[in-house]
Amino acid sequence: MISNEGSEKVLSPEEQAKLLGLLKGRFEQNIHRHEGIVWAKVQEKLKADTLKLWSLGEMEKTGGEPDVIDYDKSTGEYLFYDCSPQSPEGRRRACYDRAAAEKRPAPGGNAVDMANEMGIELLTEEQYRTLQKSGSFDTKTDSWLKTPADIRKLGGAIFADCRYGHVFVFHNGAISWYASRGFRGLLRV
Repeated sequence: MISNEGSEKVLSPEEQAKLLGLLKGRFEQNIHRHEGIVWAKVQEKLKADTLKLWSLGEMEKTGGEPDVIDYDKSTGEYLFYDCSPQSPEGRRRACYDRAAAEKRPAPGGNAVDMANEMGIELLTEEQYRTLQKSGSFDTKTDSWLKTPADIRKLGGAIFADCRYGHVFVFHNGAISWYASRGFRGLLRV
């Protein structure tokens, strides 16, 4: 159970140990996603930032199956992406953002606010394409992507999927929501 003392988001020591074990197992099973990255260094950074660990717990709880995809040398951060085969189940049926939800509420809420509450970022188109290089994701679902301001200003939002071995990026009204559309996130640790 996740403790929320005041506004603090904290995992208990037992939850931290369980999550770290799960993440380590996934890391070791999918070494092709992060060649050259050492788990001990990732774990050290995670243990030093319990809020980031809580965010990873939220990614896991909503079906994201987070794993390390990259290391940003300029910032010294490890990049965790949602690596579930399909768009995370606990984040589907969501419209794009709060403005869209005010016009047409979605049963799953909205992707932007949910990501902010979890402490993660929506993937950009470039990041989504990077993820697809490490596997085959969203072959039956699709995921909202961080939408450029000029598109959002006109009422639209972008999403992507992978069909026929290719990544496709599409547009839709930000107010739309579908049972098969969620969003994928990124956490910098």
